[in-house]
This record gives sequence, structure tokens and C-alpha cells, in this order.
Amino acid sequence: MKLKHFLLIGALTLGSFINAQEVKKNAIEVTGVAEMEVEPDEIIFSIGIKANNKNDLADNEKKLFEILKNAGVKNEDIKFKSMYQNIYIQAARFTKNYRLTVSTKSNISKIFEDLNQKWVTSLNIAEVKNTKIADFRKAVKINALKAAKEKADYLLESMGKKTGNAIEIVEIEDYTSDMIMPVAYKARTSNAPMEMADASVDYSFDNIENIKLKYSIKTRYEIL
Repeated sequence: MKLKHFLLIGALTLGSFINAQEVKKNAIEVTGVAEMEVEPDEIIFSIGIKANNKNDLADNEKKLFEILKNAGVKNEDIKFKSMYQNIYIQAARFTKNYRLTVSTKSNISKIFEDLNQKWVTSLNIAEVKNTKIADFRKAVKINALKAAKEKADYLLESMGKKTGNAIEIVEIEDYTSDMIMPVAYKARTSNAPMEMADASVDYSFDNIENIKLKYSIKTRYEIL
């Protein structure tokens, strides 16, 4: 009985191996690629202010919020990041840093112009985003999968064959860039100080490159 049992297992294993070989032999592997450019609708800024004492720092903070409010930035879009006190120097002993979210409704050029103040230490772009980027990523991946199927179809059709069921689907992320710098920033680093900003440059959303998405989907289909 044991011998028959082992023979049966051996036959099943051999049969599975042969089937696996047949599937591999009668399959086509292709890669579909899709790209998309998405317009940014949100910019995350990092901004720093300074003062010689806490009272002046509080006054500068009020000025900052007023300037941002006039430019269309809501208070809830301004987040406190950090505060620092330097006890070893007399001037500008207190500094405070914020992160603020600017939408397309905000006037970026006005923000740069009005914040060109001595008490502003830096104004840097930390991140460029699109609030619906997840939906766009899905669309690109679906298009990549469709491209793979289309490629398999025309390749097999040229051989008089047809595409069967998908055996394997593997997602490959080629390139996705959420960190897009404005054209005005290309010649300088992302942490350039406020004093380096050129007031004559247009810092609007129109002067910012699109977010680029690119995905590849590798697929394996049965050959019929």
C-alpha cells in the first residue's frame, strides 16, 4: 500500500510539473507602459521668522499670519513646525518655523513680495502636490495594464494565436515625481534663503512644472 501511495504521489507531482512546463511554454510575457502629467494644485512651503526677543517674535508672527491671510491662505493651513532660542548671540536670538499649504486660490507672487522682510529668514518650497494624485496613479496603472494586453493581442494575432487568461500581473513603478520645483527655482537649491528670491520672477502655479507619473505593468497571458 505504501509503494502504491508513493507511486501515486510521484505521478501527481510529475503531472503537475508537466502542466507547469506546458503553461510556461504556452504563455507570452509582455510589459505595458503608461504615462501622465498632472497639474499641481497645492504647494507646501517652509517659512522661518526671527526676532531679538519673544515679544518681537510674537509681533512678527502676527504680521506673518496677516500677510498670508491677505494672500488667501487660511489659518488652518499654517502649521507650527519648530522654535529655537540661541543664547550665544545678541541679535536674532529667537526663530520660529512653519509649514503652510498654498492652493491655487492663493496669490503666491504676493506672498513672496510681501514676505520680503528682514524678519523673514527663509521661504522654501518643501513639496508640490496634487490632492487627487491617488486617483491619477490608479488611472495610469490601469492604462499600463491595458497597454500590456493590447501588445499581447497584436503580437499573438501576427502568429495566428489569441490571448488567453492572465497568468501573472506584476506592477513596476518606473517613475513618479511629486517633488516638482518651479522653473524659477531650477538654478538654486530648495532651501535657498528668502534674500535670494528674485522679486521679478513669476512664482505662480502657471510657472510650476507638472507632476509626472509613469508606471509599467508586466503581465503573462496564456496562448490560445
